[in-house]
Amino acid sequence: MAYSLVLHLSGDVPVVGEVDELPKPTDTIVILSNPRQRDGKDLHYLEQNVVKVIWPIERITLIEVLESEEEEKIIGFVRE
Repeated sequence: MAYSLVLHLSGDVPVVGEVDELPKPTDTIVILSNPRQRDGKDLHYLEQNVVKVIWPIERITLIEVLESEEEEKIIGFVRE
């Protein structure tokens, strides 16, 4: 299952993308697929045909995990 992440990089705009598995505490890099800005625009410092980017953990200040579309469709408690 792929996870959507928001990477907050030191001194740069947040980057949205997907990973196959969440980073482990022992990882030194994060490999992000389909990197883009939050609004879907391309990142100005990447070439247009880039599909994966490898960031070192030391450049990342915060990682947010976004809920998947499948989780959004799950219905919670319903009163009748």
